[in-house]
Amino acid sequence: MGELLVEMTGISKSFPGVHALDDAQFELRAGEVHALVGENGAGKSTLMKVLCGIYARDAGVIRVKGVEAYPATPKAAQDLGIAIIHQELNLMGHLTVAQNIFIGREPHRGLLLDEKALNRKATELFEELHILLDPRVRVSRLAVAQQQMVEIAKAFSYNSDVLIMDEPTAALTDTEIDELFRITRTLRDRGHGIVHISHRLEELRQISDRVTVMRDGRYINTVVTAETNIQQIISMMVGRTIFEAAPELPEDPSQEVVLEVRNLNRGRQVRDVSFQLRRGEILGVAGLVGAGRTEVMRAVFAADKPESGQVLINGQPVAIKNPGDAVRHGIAYLSEDRKRYGLALGMDVELNIVLASMRRFMSRFGWMHARAARAQALKLVETLAIKTPGIGQRVKNLSGGNQQKVVIAKWLTADTDILIFDEPTRGIDVGAKSEIYRLLNDLARRGKAVIMISSELPEILRMSHRILVMCEGRITGELSAAEATQERIMTLATQRQSVATAGPETSTAMSVGAN
Repeated sequence: MGELLVEMTGISKSFPGVHALDDAQFELRAGEVHALVGENGAGKSTLMKVLCGIYARDAGVIRVKGVEAYPATPKAAQDLGIAIIHQELNLMGHLTVAQNIFIGREPHRGLLLDEKALNRKATELFEELHILLDPRVRVSRLAVAQQQMVEIAKAFSYNSDVLIMDEPTAALTDTEIDELFRITRTLRDRGHGIVHISHRLEELRQISDRVTVMRDGRYINTVVTAETNIQQIISMMVGRTIFEAAPELPEDPSQEVVLEVRNLNRGRQVRDVSFQLRRGEILGVAGLVGAGRTEVMRAVFAADKPESGQVLINGQPVAIKNPGDAVRHGIAYLSEDRKRYGLALGMDVELNIVLASMRRFMSRFGWMHARAARAQALKLVETLAIKTPGIGQRVKNLSGGNQQKVVIAKWLTADTDILIFDEPTRGIDVGAKSEIYRLLNDLARRGKAVIMISSELPEILRMSHRILVMCEGRITGELSAAEATQERIMTLATQRQSVATAGPETSTAMSVGAN
């Protein structure tokens, strides 16, 4: 490894209600691939966005090639030789490959764009990187892997010394990953420094020279890949403390299966998924970004149409063609994006609460029974301790935790038996979290069946009777509350192949070696 390209020390960054980075640090040398790993929300992407001028740091020092530098914009970072490829690709589908690469830097002949020169420059770039692409093809016609190569070529075209790849393999097949890694090694061998952000721990031994681990916005450790195994990295990612408080699980659920999903498929994000949900049970669903947790539940709810599979309610096959069918069969889905999918922000609390059950409050002549709707809204505001000046308050003016309670109140009004909670405590404070936990437990005690998707492992461990773990659209394991640990969950969450059983031995044999 060569000279020190980037050195970040004491980096802190806060957003409203969130301390995203706390005294974080990172370094990158020329001629290395440095992996940056951690759980969801560990601060990996935020730290790199500070380096790339997307976010301004609150505190700390950044040095680029030994000189203090604080890029205020992505363009300023590019001028320093730093480029980032985001997880969500930033390409314009209606433009050609060459036009995307050199946007804003196109060669001209007089006042006209010189397409021949543009395509020639792109071809020379592809030859240098050994990429097989036609520069004249529109980006919209390319596969995801090919678009990824366009992004790499674009970053390389700026003569970037530092290339940051945020989850570059999330949507790629094994063959496409091999090609990506070939290009990555080419860049490394030419003296570029590569930051590889990934949740796929099995990739580390294939591509990285060093690994830095972050947790809860803080730097934990940097290790040499060849001298470390997967289990050590997982332990650093999750820490040793699981949860100090005693578990709050209600009594054991019954064995009555209220929901069964068989062989559900939808593209690459939902692959042959089967599971059961029992009455009075809280079933946790864990996995990393892109694992397919949300996609599975949206397919069950028919918010997205599955390609194949079967759903059974109380042992009987049902046809769920749209969310309305799902609600009529007693299924509720509380989206992780409550503002986009769960609430009518411009409407008041009362209307939001009765929104999914309007037929209950309508007369046969189409008039709304205002007194009944008002009584229901007042009852649930009191039951759920929703903090609002009144049920006439617009929902957009409530706090995140109280907005979440309004969504819950909406589905309690619909009186559904199966409730799917997708990231129920995301973006709410500790006090509101505790109240949400109490509500979920109360629902289970009342015989409701609850599915809870969460990216917070302590939350999953605290709240679940059983835990399904997903990776790349598949269920890779199932754990009971008694046998579940953060290490076991993380091991299953980074396994790319389905396994029949989960156990502590599943990853200890997998060592991380040098490239």
